[in-house]
Amino acid sequence: MKVLVTGGAGYIGSTVVSALLDAGHEPIILDDLSAGRVEFVRDLPFHRGDIADRALVRSILSAHPDLRSAVHCAARVVVPESVSDPVGYYRTNVSGTLELVAALADGGVTDLVFSSSAAVYAAGEDPGVDETAPLGPSSPYARTKAMTEAILADVSAVTGLRSLALRYFNPMGADPALRTGPQQPVPQHVLGRLVEAGRRDEPFLITGVDYPTPDGTGIRDYVHVWDLARAHVAAVEQFDRALDGHRHQVINLGTGRGTSVRELLDVFTAVSRRAVEVVAAPRRPGDAVGAFARCERAAELLDWKAELDLEAGVRDALAWSARRGDVLTDLAEATP
Repeated sequence: MKVLVTGGAGYIGSTVVSALLDAGHEPIILDDLSAGRVEFVRDLPFHRGDIADRALVRSILSAHPDLRSAVHCAARVVVPESVSDPVGYYRTNVSGTLELVAALADGGVTDLVFSSSAAVYAAGEDPGVDETAPLGPSSPYARTKAMTEAILADVSAVTGLRSLALRYFNPMGADPALRTGPQQPVPQHVLGRLVEAGRRDEPFLITGVDYPTPDGTGIRDYVHVWDLARAHVAAVEQFDRALDGHRHQVINLGTGRGTSVRELLDVFTAVSRRAVEVVAAPRRPGDAVGAFARCERAAELLDWKAELDLEAGVRDALAWSARRGDVLTDLAEATP
């Protein structure tokens, strides 16, 4: 099956591409390389450009008239950056997606899998959330995801396009085969910052130690990026089943377990066999206490559950950090 993957040169998108290839599918990649890397898409069908460029999307669909499925991973994703640049985030994540969706619907694409986020949920007393939990996005980034889900629901109600929003929690690790991994030279996610701190022998900042949790640090549901990629493949292959009779559906992807930052640090220390100096720091703008996923719907509709544990995620992150320089040969902007 041919599958258009937007953002397919980025961290999650490139891992989805690898999983699609391993499952025998043919990914067609669209990425503007503003964050992605061309090294991840060499020797693959790749189009460089903006998701908002309707003419480009139409040309891709014209070149592949049998293309009926798309996975939309392209987005800006750094929470503090979204606080300082909300216009840029709404322009890319909401307006850009609206143009993309219009082009896909007009071009005959019927199945769209959207990379959403658990950041759309409201903080509550119960950190475990299912898909019916109240929404309450606390940052511009999170609001762009919630807005896009609403757009997809409305568009799916009146066009031939149907949509599935995968609300995943905190991606971690790398492709276990080390074909791809986090591409940013300065990681923003917590495990990436922890790996860098260990590699550089620098202090690790725990941003927020006053949350209402047992150890004061934020709770996250760290799900291995390869498990997320497998879920995208399952969604593409079982799209009708996943919709469960609806035109638009949302599904959580996580491990079902909450892990505090200090607990993650303990696992990192055990796996890496390296102690990292820890420094407490204030919360970052837009940060929330966090939550973990209740994933019964994913098990029922996708026949999916997370298989790789926290230790595997840390091991793969460390292995990718050691290999990254061989795959991504410089930190300058790559060009095709």
